[in-house]
Amino acid sequence: MTDPKIGIEVVYPLPDKQEVVHLQLAEGSTLQQAVEASGLLAKYPDIDLKKNKFGIWNKLAKTDATLRDHDRVEIYRPLIADPKEVRKQRAAEGKVMKKGAGDADAVEG
Repeated sequence: MTDPKIGIEVVYPLPDKQEVVHLQLAEGSTLQQAVEASGLLAKYPDIDLKKNKFGIWNKLAKTDATLRDHDRVEIYRPLIADPKEVRKQRAAEGKVMKKGAGDADAVEG
């Protein structure tokens, strides 16, 4: 008798494409086992099981999370810029532009 299997996919998004690996694993497999079985660790040495964040269907998950049939394991890349910092910069630029536009209107009017 064979062990029950689950079908999952491991996804690693890159700037220009998305790597998707379909796997059949033993029931009770963990997220870490799926990432290791995918071959993506060897293909992309920048993936680090201790540093990268991982998820199952867009929800953060730990590497010891048990997978279910049809799960989608996602490997997240580190952010290039801090989103809060980017929003602050945009807001500051917007205020400068508004001030400048207001002064221009006052001169014309």
